Amino acid sequence: MDLRAGGRPGSAGEATRPSVTIQDRVTETEYSERRQRLAGLLAGLRVESGLQALLVTALPNVRYLTGFSGSNALLLVTEDETVLFTDPRYQVQAAGETAVTVTVARGPIEESVAARAAKLRLKRIGFEEARIGYGEWRALGSAFGSKARLIGTRDVVETLRMVKSPAEIELIRNSMRIASTAYESVVLELKAGISELEIAAELEYRMRRGGAEGASFETIVAAADRSAMPHARPSPNRLAANQLLLVDMGALYAGYASDMTRVVHLGKPPRKVKAWYRAVLEAQLAAIDAVRHGVAAGAIDRRARGVLKQHGLEEAFVHSTGHGLGLEIHERPRLGKGDRTRLVEGMAVTVEPGVYFGGLCGIRIEDTVIVRKNGCEVLTPASKELSVI
Repeated sequence: MDLRAGGRPGSAGEATRPSVTIQDRVTETEYSERRQRLAGLLAGLRVESGLQALLVTALPNVRYLTGFSGSNALLLVTEDETVLFTDPRYQVQAAGETAVTVTVARGPIEESVAARAAKLRLKRIGFEEARIGYGEWRALGSAFGSKARLIGTRDVVETLRMVKSPAEIELIRNSMRIASTAYESVVLELKAGISELEIAAELEYRMRRGGAEGASFETIVAAADRSAMPHARPSPNRLAANQLLLVDMGALYAGYASDMTRVVHLGKPPRKVKAWYRAVLEAQLAAIDAVRHGVAAGAIDRRARGVLKQHGLEEAFVHSTGHGLGLEIHERPRLGKGDRTRLVEGMAVTVEPGVYFGGLCGIRIEDTVIVRKNGCEVLTPASKELSVI
């Protein structure tokens, strides 16, 4: 069968295209509320360290605060105003995507920011020290000179982003639905002789047909012993009988990411593979059961590791149990060893324990979930049974 057959318009394998309704779209009212919350944080920073403004350089943070999705922007935020700086390529786009004041720089964008800061008499400006490249840092230093002092900050906007609004959750839900539908349709058509690259391309094609902007990260498709590499990139290797296949994928929908991992076996799986899979599934379900408002992120990781330890597999689990996601595929919090961050209702996180055996295979099961007061909501509809084809 032609693998692409299921992706033709109107076919049974095509993902259902979700519709973005008024209820699940991020509105300008919500963007305004986000900026107001940031202004409140800035008021506290002014008292603590004398900061008068924050210069936002990370594009996901710019989008979170304004809705602007272009590839070149800086955002100057004070307690009283927000100004978006971009270049002439994005003049029309910026006017259509955001309600904040937009300055279109005709020269270096950093010089426009420095000029605005001087007009506002800003002397101490925070910047996102972990979200800026060396070249951009030097350009800012040159533009500001001795007119203002740039002071490093960390995770100011990211802290706001950790808890998702109902609109954001609906966008992540739609993203996850698109990814799951694409996965389930492609799995039905897998067979020996198809390459990892072809499978990855088909998954991403069907996500786009389903309404996604694209993949939320480079799709991982890894067969046989390559599945023992947690972040394996698809290769030209072709599937063969009696091989395990690991697929880690997600869709990007209206800017929001999803993430899921499933395992397929071509032919009857060996007893050892089935035992490993059952252990990982038990660990994943136990970790999901532990997710709830108020629980420390590290406790979720301990729950998964505790189950795998009972099966003698703790040493085969080589990464954290999960991570936050939203406008980026990896966000705070991190569900890892010793992480004391308390989960809050509305956080979107992955739960993805796995075990890896070099030269043999790797098994990982992953869902995207929303933290709720008395538990969590699993957004991934795809079955977690070991698929045998």
